[in-house]
Amino acid sequence: MSRYTGPTWKLSRRLGISLSGTGKELQKRPYGPGQHGPNSRRKLTEYGLQLQEKQKLRHMYGMTERQFSKLFEQAGKQSGIHGENFMILLESRLDNLVYRLGLTRTRAQARQLVNHGHITVDGSRVDIPSYRVRPGQTLGLREKSRNLDIVKTSLEVNDFTPSYVEFDADKLEGTFTRLPERSELPAEINEQLIVEWYSR
Repeated sequence: MSRYTGPTWKLSRRLGISLSGTGKELQKRPYGPGQHGPNSRRKLTEYGLQLQEKQKLRHMYGMTERQFSKLFEQAGKQSGIHGENFMILLESRLDNLVYRLGLTRTRAQARQLVNHGHITVDGSRVDIPSYRVRPGQTLGLREKSRNLDIVKTSLEVNDFTPSYVEFDADKLEGTFTRLPERSELPAEINEQLIVEWYSR
């Protein structure tokens, strides 16, 4: 399946989660789309709950099903808790860390910034959004990309940077200092349901 290109606000309302991270989608109408959205009494089955949780996380990070399931398999080969390993691998993606540093307002913008070659890792240009960043590596903007409007606007409104990344506003560089802990990752996701989905 290719990447989802439909209306993201409608999808956010259906899944009950802000996929952009801004929360705007659910401010006005925090219920599912369609004429039955506000009064829907549909009860999800166990299968439906597992699927919904998987779709939440997949769309949150803007990944295809193939990318998502492949990363899930990689997480299973590591020692530790499968679900937590998976969440940490997702958080270590280059496009996600560009978003976490506040260089963009959404992960979709971050993916575009990486795709267009504006981002460097340890001084070398990297244009692969799924690139796995290792703790200690430094992310920055290319010299020609430092005056991009999208970056300036994002930095002006950004008021939170996770504790596992450090950002130098003067140099426009950030360092992935350590792997995040589960308590620092999206609390609205129940990764155990995703593990159960893939274990069927």
